[in-house]
Amino acid sequence: MNVEDIKKTITIVHDYPIPGIIFRDITTLLEDPEAFKATVDLMVEKVSDLSFDKIVGVESRGFFWAAPIAYALSKPFVLARKPGKLPRRTVSKPFTLEYGTNSVHIHADSVHKGDTILIVDDFIPASSPLCSLIKFDLKLF
Repeated sequence: MNVEDIKKTITIVHDYPIPGIIFRDITTLLEDPEAFKATVDLMVEKVSDLSFDKIVGVESRGFFWAAPIAYALSKPFVLARKPGKLPRRTVSKPFTLEYGTNSVHIHADSVHKGDTILIVDDFIPASSPLCSLIKFDLKLF
């Protein structure tokens, strides 16, 4: 299965969650075992030559990709979640999207100064949770 075949398994939903947004629903890709495996395999192939210590998956759709990549590469998987979802002390960073604001949190003891991180998310505009993670000041950890 190639990238074009994988793209065909993603459902396009117009005006969701608000008018003017084009939402790409990956649940149909996840429901297709061949497409899901091909997508993960392709992602693993793309990052396997990179040098990094941990993989951070951004809530929630980033989890679908980060966890199997971490498993395939035998790397620690760190959750980046919305407020109130993690039980231990966290550090956070706010972000703004077209349809609202929020913040992304990680456990304060999950990432340490000097760690090299691969951040996995499904949505990467300049104001995304991913970009907020990149802007974390590692002195907080």
